[in-house]
Amino acid sequence: MTDDEKRRWKGPGPGEKKDSGRRTGERKVIARNARTESSKKWIERQLQDPYVRKAKEEGYRSRAAYKLLEINEAAKILRRGQRVVDLGCAPGGWVQVALQHGAAEVAGIDLLPLDPIEGAHIVEGDIGNPDDVARMMAGLSAQPDLVLSDMAANTTGHRQTDHLRTVGLVEMAVAFAIEHLAEGGTFCAKVFQGGTTKEVLDQLKRHFRTVKHIKPAASRAASPEIYVVAKGFRRHPS
Repeated sequence: MTDDEKRRWKGPGPGEKKDSGRRTGERKVIARNARTESSKKWIERQLQDPYVRKAKEEGYRSRAAYKLLEINEAAKILRRGQRVVDLGCAPGGWVQVALQHGAAEVAGIDLLPLDPIEGAHIVEGDIGNPDDVARMMAGLSAQPDLVLSDMAANTTGHRQTDHLRTVGLVEMAVAFAIEHLAEGGTFCAKVFQGGTTKEVLDQLKRHFRTVKHIKPAASRAASPEIYVVAKGFRRHPS
């Protein structure tokens, strides 16, 4: 049945036999089994993932902590005394890493609730809401030296839709960085589908001295995610 047919179909007509509901029930069972199978694969992958085990052993809230550690190893973006903003900070692995590397102040925001982390100012809110952003920025004494973003949209399975959603989050993170970063600051964000779009990349190149992409080893090989790292922020490029 096509989408148009689904929209037009209203049920059995006069004299037609009513559907027993079996097909609907079967669809529900199939969907439930599909979710169960997907969950099983996710659990198996987690149990076999050395970064998951390592995170538990070393006290990190998520395996994503190792992505930032490896990005820092390659690009040297973390330093003592920094003021750091973490966009999409749940469950808190990147906040932990920033604090462990001597950040003086860390502020984070996420739509999801997050257990407190000592030394960090965490806000449950939306990066697209100015009031929520203001509440987060209240945790810093001055402009941030480093803006991190590990934000990712919920995937739909539709490649183009997922790409557009992710690009939208990257654009929001870039806009935030350009508005709030201290002169000379650094920006690091998750991107997908071969990197940043040309428009975003051009914008980063105008406002930062160097821009490059990094694929940390902790990012699963099958994942399309990579990270863009931009250093040497210029608020008013010449």
